[in-house]
Order: sequence, then structure tokens, then C-alpha cells
Amino acid sequence: MSQRFRITRGFQENGNLAQIISLEECKRYFTSKPDFSYTSVFTVSGATSMSIEGDFFMWSYGDIKIPFRHYQGDIYVSGTNEAVIPKMIEVAGDLGAEVMEG
Repeated sequence: MSQRFRITRGFQENGNLAQIISLEECKRYFTSKPDFSYTSVFTVSGATSMSIEGDFFMWSYGDIKIPFRHYQGDIYVSGTNEAVIPKMIEVAGDLGAEVMEG
């Protein structure tokens, strides 16, 4: 079973940044990163295929693509691949947010 992480500002008391991470902010941020691309449908293939609609910023790590999903003001990421941990911390720091489990 994979571990899921959330990049959020929801636990910050106050500050100059908005509590939520907006989709527009994500698009600006991830567009500036050459190893990320945006898609509105994420397809998982295996014995069967499943497509999920949403706002996904796909991180290219070698031959692997790892989705960072924007959903209701936060960004969700699976921790299945250990390489994603430092990338999550980098993204959270750049956005003035924190990484939480769940």
C-alpha cells in the first residue's frame, strides 16, 4: 500500500500567503519547472486501465511520471517512489507550504 502526502498551507496560523494553494498559482509554479507537465486526465494502466479527471502536474523522473494532484487548495502526491520525497519538500518550500502525511 502506498503512502500519500499532502502539500498544504492549511496548518499555518497566518502570514502573507493565502491559506490555500490555488490552481492558478500551481500552474504558474509548475510551468516554470522543465521536469513538470500539466494534464487534466491521469491514466493508470495495468491489467485494466483507469482514467481520473482532475488537475495533475506530472513530474518526469527518468522514465517514470509521478502525479502531483491539485485538489481543493492542496497538492497530493503518492510516496510510492522514494525519489519523490525530496521533490515534495522542494515544492512545498517554494510554495511556502508544508508536507503532511495523509
